[in-house]
Amino acid sequence: MTNKKIKDVVYEEKDNKKEVVSVNKESVLYILVTVLSIALAIMCAYEFYLKDNLFSKLNIKTESTNDNRMVSNIKLNEVGLADSVEKIYDSVVIIENYKNNKLYSSGSGFVFKTDDEYGYIITNNHVISESTDIKVTLSNENTVNAKVIGSDEYTDIAVLSIPKSSVILVATTGSSEDMRVGDTTFTVGAPLDSTIYSWTVTRGILSGKNRKIETEDSVMEVLQTDAAINSGNSGGPLCNANGDVIGITNMKIASSVVEGIGFAIPIETALDIANSLITGESLNRPYLGISIYESTNRWSRETGLYVNSVEKNSLAENAGIKEGDKIIKIGDTEVTSAALFRYNLYKYKSGDKISLVVERNNKQVDISLTLK
Repeated sequence: MTNKKIKDVVYEEKDNKKEVVSVNKESVLYILVTVLSIALAIMCAYEFYLKDNLFSKLNIKTESTNDNRMVSNIKLNEVGLADSVEKIYDSVVIIENYKNNKLYSSGSGFVFKTDDEYGYIITNNHVISESTDIKVTLSNENTVNAKVIGSDEYTDIAVLSIPKSSVILVATTGSSEDMRVGDTTFTVGAPLDSTIYSWTVTRGILSGKNRKIETEDSVMEVLQTDAAINSGNSGGPLCNANGDVIGITNMKIASSVVEGIGFAIPIETALDIANSLITGESLNRPYLGISIYESTNRWSRETGLYVNSVEKNSLAENAGIKEGDKIIKIGDTEVTSAALFRYNLYKYKSGDKISLVVERNNKQVDISLTLK
């Protein structure tokens, strides 16, 4: 080794002996560049995750797109609803409708207020109709007898009372009007067999507002949700993500080709009716003094709403409505069914002036009257 020139020699002490290790400068440089590149990539990725906080939310900020749309400050939050469910859970009850000592039907409800003696439960009229006895089971599995305070078939709202000492929790009510389509919703109730599926929680979104659903006798303005609603859920709460009640679940579209279309009565409507029932106020609705029927001409397929009879000395008779008149409009709204006619008539109150358009002898007749 004394006769050779050696570059880049590194001496290492090992067992008191010197070992010579040759190192190529280009290899060292290549390794350093690779390590730095990997480190830089890791740092950039980590910064991206911190900046956008993908563990809990996604922020998207885009100045513009080719079609001139602006997207900014979009926030997606995905959190559990356990705290919100606990806020409502113990206020929900199972309602059993007995007819002549036999279980006739069951449904759900919830305690929405108390006074010095009683707790008051909102549910659907169809849950407690035709009952001779009502039993209510609370989340602590205690069962008590309930009294029907009142019910309203048209809005499908009923109120029950139980001893205040039996109440575990009173629900917090919110506002359906403040909700936006796409907001989170959830229900609590007893679908299908209440002995197995009591206090089932289902989650979805608010799919629509102010939906008009026409039944055989009425038109209801309801909230739409895709949270699962099954037989037995009727009368239970539909809640927002904060656990506040925004509606009373009361129906769904049941079909093999339909999935996730359920409905709830807005809480504002439900409370208005419920409080009137508790205070004993009569639910006065306009009364014209006519009976009506729907008829379809099988040849022209024209559907019409006709006056079948007029009571003597009634508001209708005094206004000039006659038997056989075909009702075309109430106010500015065309009507083709009895349910739609009632829905629009019941929007008015005593003292309001309304106008009707009827067809008589192939001529249109305008009729005005003041409701009592």
